[in-house]
Amino acid sequence: MTVHLVNPSHVSFGAGVITPRWLYVLASATPESYGTPNLVDETLELIEIDTVKPGDVVGIGIHSGNALRGYEVGKMARARGALVVFGGIHATLYPDEPGSHGGAHAVVRGDGDVIWATVLADCAKGELKPVYEAGRLDAEHFLPARWSLLPRNRYMWASVQTVRGCPKHCSFCSVWKTDGQRPRQRHTDAVVEEIVDLRRRGFRYIALADDNFYPVTLSDLAAAARRADPARLRELEALRAERFTLLERLARLPKDTIFFTQITLEAAEDPEFLEAMRKAHIIGALVGVESVTAEGLKDIYKDFNLAGPALVDRLREFRRHGLHVLGSFIFGLPSDGPGTFEATAQLAEQADLTFAQFVPLTPFPGTIDFEAWASKVDAEGQLVDGMPMSRHWLIPQDKRPRVYVAHPTMSAEQVREGTQAVWDRFYSLPQIWRRAHCVQSLKSRLAFVLISKLYRQMYANTGIATDSARANRAARWARWMAKPCRRLFAGTPMPDLQVPA
Repeated sequence: MTVHLVNPSHVSFGAGVITPRWLYVLASATPESYGTPNLVDETLELIEIDTVKPGDVVGIGIHSGNALRGYEVGKMARARGALVVFGGIHATLYPDEPGSHGGAHAVVRGDGDVIWATVLADCAKGELKPVYEAGRLDAEHFLPARWSLLPRNRYMWASVQTVRGCPKHCSFCSVWKTDGQRPRQRHTDAVVEEIVDLRRRGFRYIALADDNFYPVTLSDLAAAARRADPARLRELEALRAERFTLLERLARLPKDTIFFTQITLEAAEDPEFLEAMRKAHIIGALVGVESVTAEGLKDIYKDFNLAGPALVDRLREFRRHGLHVLGSFIFGLPSDGPGTFEATAQLAEQADLTFAQFVPLTPFPGTIDFEAWASKVDAEGQLVDGMPMSRHWLIPQDKRPRVYVAHPTMSAEQVREGTQAVWDRFYSLPQIWRRAHCVQSLKSRLAFVLISKLYRQMYANTGIATDSARANRAARWARWMAKPCRRLFAGTPMPDLQVPA
């Protein structure tokens, strides 16, 4: 039997921004006795379903955003006689759904690193179970990705995970519920060895694909010390020390190796950590700003963030340490008003953000926001194309609302138009050119403009456009720009690179 692993997507760009790490981790988890798995990332190209034969195993990983396409692939694979297995965050939350909507024979809940071999063995024996409870693995059981299977010249950035889980409890995020609030941190040796493997293959740019690269804050340490809990304090200090050990090892890699990660705003209070990041060639991070007002932060249980002028200063602190910020903002919070869009646009400019993304509040399964919203729309019997609104991921792409959560003072179209206007303003050519001062040469500035426009096409127009025709045009433009952009990130392979001690 051949093992196929599929990362589903309705939109294919021909080139990928970041490698879908889970594909290559499960490829590593596939025993050699089953041969080399066939990896399909539909953000590059759609699956050629004719390659699936009776008796093959098709593993499909889904989150809520691509679940519908995953179900389409699953039904096609089952019709060809394959055994279909679903996993991923959405299948973990809704284990019954892949069977009824996607032709699944089995579902894996939780981390697949170890249990995947068991699933394949059961497939071979004809003893496949309907559900496999993998749970949350301790970090020593995390597998490295099998990067030898990467297609050449298709991705801009590689990805390596250093920690799973996040200690926060933001209302719009499901990570802390599915991956837990206890940071499960990989050993430094395993992380560095995987990064060196990628650099040998020519990847200069690598995303440290963590939900929170800064799992222990100075406030956490102070709180543990106040509670007079020596064991907890030692645990947190060990986690922090491991972060610094990793950063020291990364600093010894070739200077042209570049990292990007995701981090909370609290890291700006920790100059020692920011300086260690700078020395480790981490040039930027996605920072969840979410709201520019104190009221908005309370709406989403994120009042550990700052607002107003203090927020501007805190974001600039990253830049003072040589770190570029991709600021992430949410529109449509209950306390937002028509003036929120202008205030957010102004703050993004004042804070000297290098990139930014602006998204309407979307209730994703597994979140606090979803639980409250779904119970309300179900009680009201709201339907779209015959499907309950609370199952919005099952609504066809071209019929999905662009804004799901009813706002107390603004219409859905006001929220959508306001969001689009901020995207348009932030990514206008004059604004992009002003931000291009972050690089020196004219060639680099032109590359910055191209990358900024590509980012906008990929993450704005394909998601909040008013109609499918506009979204399709945006996807075509992104596809056209993606290949030359990829070449800007390419590095020279370093096959003899040694793992730093």
